[in-house]
Amino acid sequence: MSAVPETLKFASDQGLTGDHNGGHDDGHGEHHDTSATTLFGFWLYLMTDCILFASVFATYAVLFMNTDGGVSGKDIFDLNFVAVETGALLISSITYGFALLCAHKQQKAGTLLWLLVTIALGCVFISMEVYEFHHLILEGNGPDRSAFLSSFFALVGMHGLHVTAGLIWMIVMVLEVLKRGLGTQTVTRLGCLSLFWHFLDIVWVCVFTVVYLLGAM
Repeated sequence: MSAVPETLKFASDQGLTGDHNGGHDDGHGEHHDTSATTLFGFWLYLMTDCILFASVFATYAVLFMNTDGGVSGKDIFDLNFVAVETGALLISSITYGFALLCAHKQQKAGTLLWLLVTIALGCVFISMEVYEFHHLILEGNGPDRSAFLSSFFALVGMHGLHVTAGLIWMIVMVLEVLKRGLGTQTVTRLGCLSLFWHFLDIVWVCVFTVVYLLGAM
């Protein structure tokens, strides 16, 4: 009779041990599923942002000839200035790639260094864009001057707001890396920010080509 309780106790112990391991495995799997879900959700957000930018691009394409007797693109666009601005943003995409590589290698110092370089380049881009807007407004070429300028300020300004949001996010990530290190969640967030930042670079290449390059011709 005593063998039965011993057998039950052994089975119970084995069950508890199995539950413990199973719980650990489930938590591990759930953690990976959460990261995958986060990235998938962020991809969906980027698709909605694509629709938003496509709508504003379409608006610009319709209105860019409506200058109301005022200036056109070739009168106000300085391609050399915009080329420097574009170079700063494109290089920032490369430096962010270095930051993400360091993050995957668990190199905290390298991640922080490249994030700070990326922030600096992004600030250069935003500063040049603000200067351009300020200069146009001072010369009487603000967004209320014509439909062309309204669509120009809307498109370029919307992209600038996205870059500003990306820079704020990047500063938050620097603080998170300093405080928490490079855990799985932090690296996932850096990956989402990487998608966002590269997306803004692609959008800007379209802006540079469609708005500035074609407009200056």
